[in-house]
Amino acid sequence: MPDSDAEPSSIARRTDVIALVLVSLLVISVVAVLYIAKAFFLPVVAAFVVGTMLSPAASFLENRRMPRALSAVLIVGAVGAGVSFIIGLISSPVMQWTGRLPEVANLLRDKLHVLDRPLALWHEFQNMLGVSNTFPAPTLPMPKLEWMQSALEFLPPTFTEFLLFIATLILFIASWRDLRRALIMTFTSHESRLRALRVLNAIEEHLGAYLLTVTLINMGVGAMVGLICWATGMPNPAGLGALAATLNYLPIIGPVAMFMVLALVGLLAMPTIGAGLIAPLAFVAVTFLEGHFVTPTIIGRRLELNALAVFISLAFWTWLWGPMGAFLSSPLLIVSLILRDHLSAPDSPQLP
Repeated sequence: MPDSDAEPSSIARRTDVIALVLVSLLVISVVAVLYIAKAFFLPVVAAFVVGTMLSPAASFLENRRMPRALSAVLIVGAVGAGVSFIIGLISSPVMQWTGRLPEVANLLRDKLHVLDRPLALWHEFQNMLGVSNTFPAPTLPMPKLEWMQSALEFLPPTFTEFLLFIATLILFIASWRDLRRALIMTFTSHESRLRALRVLNAIEEHLGAYLLTVTLINMGVGAMVGLICWATGMPNPAGLGALAATLNYLPIIGPVAMFMVLALVGLLAMPTIGAGLIAPLAFVAVTFLEGHFVTPTIIGRRLELNALAVFISLAFWTWLWGPMGAFLSSPLLIVSLILRDHLSAPDSPQLP
């Protein structure tokens, strides 16, 4: 007689494999839809995430007897005014440097002449080793304006996505309380409703605290960068500080881009290469302290974020949705961790 437990265990393993395959296909389908329909899902998801971050401010104003719809308009208007102010600080020097592109290219070529002697020594060393130098001499290409046509073609959908984001954000903040109630009441049992309420409260609390904390930290980083640029004689320290605060919302990518900007501006504006590298190196020290001590100490008290998980989330959402995906990577990771903590089985066996 065959073992009576063999057939049930085989069926259970087969069921697990089928479930794993179905879940994998579902994940692939969702990712494909999010990638193909980016023009719709990106502004909607961004509005939901940003609206959840700003909902505590709307609740605060509502408790002060201000209508929820008016609170939503005022909050979005205030955030838009702040973003416009930062864009104004950044755009002025950018337009100034863009108008001097030929002069900037010649100045950068003159500054990099100091590297001619090390490059010549390197070529001599290659010749001594018998390595043939088949690579052409590096040249500094002049920027072209061929990108303007593609940029103009890209503007209409971008403007449409922006309008969709603003409209969805205002409506989401204005109707968030009703949406919460409707979402909770979709569950039938009392325990499920309490769990949904705890999940929504945790998401709103953690995302609101994350936005406030990161904004204060980025303002401090921007102020430090502005002071560093002012002390080292860099041009337009206010604009560079505003740019540093803005780029710091993008994990990993923002600080690297800001370092390259400071290095380029330093090479162009300062008389020597050593003087031009003071501000970028000081920025590296500031971002090191902020990334390894300040942010983990403050945010880690509220929600523990694994460095590898942050990096994988950043890489995935940046690949999927570009710079806006990089901004949304950390909030979406926080939401996923909250869902995991509240929806996982409390009586699951624990490994020793």
